[in-house]
Amino acid sequence: MEDMSVSFERTQRVAILGGGPGGYEAALAAAQLGAEVTVVERAGIGGSAVITDVVPSKSLIATADAAVAIAGASDLGVQLYARGDDGKPLKPQIAINLAAVNRRLLALARQQSDDMRASLAEAGVRLISGHGRLEGDNAVVVSTGPGGTDFDRVEADTLVVSVGASPRELPSAPPDGERILTWTQLYDMKALPEHLIVVGSGVTGAEFAGAYMNLGSKVTLISSRDQVLPGEDADAAAVLERVFTRGGMAVLSKSRAEHVQRQGDGVVVTLSDGRTVEGSHCLMAVGSIPNTAGIGLEAAGVQMTESGHIQVNRAARTSVPNIYAAGDCTTFIPLASVASMQGRTAIFHALGDVVIPLDRRRIASNIFTAPEIATVGWQERDIDAGVIDGVVHKMPLAANARAKMMSIKDGFVKLIARQGSGTVIGGVIVGPRASELIYPIAIAVERRLTVDQVSRVFAVYPSLSGSITDAARAMHVVDHTVYGE
Repeated sequence: MEDMSVSFERTQRVAILGGGPGGYEAALAAAQLGAEVTVVERAGIGGSAVITDVVPSKSLIATADAAVAIAGASDLGVQLYARGDDGKPLKPQIAINLAAVNRRLLALARQQSDDMRASLAEAGVRLISGHGRLEGDNAVVVSTGPGGTDFDRVEADTLVVSVGASPRELPSAPPDGERILTWTQLYDMKALPEHLIVVGSGVTGAEFAGAYMNLGSKVTLISSRDQVLPGEDADAAAVLERVFTRGGMAVLSKSRAEHVQRQGDGVVVTLSDGRTVEGSHCLMAVGSIPNTAGIGLEAAGVQMTESGHIQVNRAARTSVPNIYAAGDCTTFIPLASVASMQGRTAIFHALGDVVIPLDRRRIASNIFTAPEIATVGWQERDIDAGVIDGVVHKMPLAANARAKMMSIKDGFVKLIARQGSGTVIGGVIVGPRASELIYPIAIAVERRLTVDQVSRVFAVYPSLSGSITDAARAMHVVDHTVYGE
């Protein structure tokens, strides 16, 4: 007798702890693949990246860029005047209403969060607001009530941890939210700081130091290293430090802040050599710590570093087969775009879709200073260290026709190609909208294009992107030799 029984495969259950860029993309990917998806988030969809970090900070920087554009308009022959009582022209001053700026950027952040929440709801994702923790390797327990009185338990076949990171706080400089601040507390200020002291010259410190300088604050940047942006391209860091100094910023290199104290209506920063710096406010930009403590990772068997970061492989998988992790809480690169890709990769791997393991050398990143600094692939320091055999060519933006029209004086395009074949393996762009201009170089690195192939692509004339093809032409491969600097 024919067996009429039908076998049904059970729908995969996915639970995601954290609704930032990694968790959000993981949820959408899982829903697209037909899984039953639950996202647990305590602060709001988008996480700190949207609510207190990337979206508001880059909105603030956009305002600073607008102020610089207005101030520099006279270089293009555009002059702003108001007429005085005597009928004669008066040159107006640029005024920044920081309270209005902060209201706008926080509203933008909340709107972005709401839009992301709506996208998840439309995709059929279940959303739970509360503090979540892992219960073994197959469930998440969520505290949803005030004081942790109500609980919800979500069972899952696959778990994705994307809990992000928080600003690192030093005992010697405890933030008070008024004068000594982390970058999440800047948006409560009602007026521009008279003198902002920024401790830390990494990406966060450099971005905020430049933004507040361009908004009109006096800024002192305290760097414990030889240059701002340690670890970045040395030529790019030199350009930025020159721009900072020209704009009136005091850059104290090789200086370590020993402790920060509030003193009346201001702050005093004491350096390790005994010197002191007085200002109205101090921003502590000394790194971040992952939000991984007390959420059940150790009990579940997930391996972590001493710093609390979750160990993941290139498929975003942890040491526990059905637990994945994405974003700043992992040992991978702390970028929102990387978190998003990790989230998608984790789900594709868990649910059997096509997976391309993440490659650090193909990740484009950008520092939103003015000028912006964008990088991808191998860097010049890798060639200098003998890690890879390559050739570097740098093209100053000041030589570009469009740059001249826009009165751009600072920046460059740097291409890095493999010796012999001429394959593009990296690049650096310093200039306006470098975050947009790096994309064709990122494509060249991803698709292993040669400098000759890049040079044959038509660039609009005049355009800033034309400097990319100019640099590629300068590296033309003749007899298997790449010509560069």
